Amino acid sequence: MKVIAYGASTSSTSINKALATYAAKQIDGAEVTVLDINSYSVPMFTEDKEKEIGHAEGAQAFLNDIAQADALVISFAEHNGHYPAAYKNLFDWATRIDRNVFKDIPAVYLATSPGPGGAKSVLAAATGSAPFFGGNVKDSVSIPAFYDNFNVEKGEVTNPEIAAQIKAAVAKLSA
Repeated sequence: MKVIAYGASTSSTSINKALATYAAKQIDGAEVTVLDINSYSVPMFTEDKEKEIGHAEGAQAFLNDIAQADALVISFAEHNGHYPAAYKNLFDWATRIDRNVFKDIPAVYLATSPGPGGAKSVLAAATGSAPFFGGNVKDSVSIPAFYDNFNVEKGEVTNPEIAAQIKAAVAKLSA
């Protein structure tokens, strides 16, 4: 099974990328590719810019990479209750090329934050809108207090209950 994982964040130290990577590696026998959102350069989306350049090459590359997956593990960063602007911009460009961005590929959606909310607002938005963009969300998990529950140096969840939730969620990708 080829799994594409990414954190919907452009931070070089993204906790959501770390979480998505960890979760994807919990899938037995999976070939995991971790995407870096920074690899997909796109200008700020406007209709005028779209008329000028057509489709943004970075958005097409993003779509091409997603299309290679048998399963997706995405962890959404939250900025003031919403998607980070850079991810939302890339996503907007991608939907202009193909509204069915996620191609009905089985997915697990995650979100985390350093605080107690666990980025639940953005996770709810992502999960709720997924069907409009070809999203096939098998499960979603919010992880509060990231640094209390994850060892960054080892790249692993330290809370057994949360580790079990993630393992159960990604197991649904093979079902």
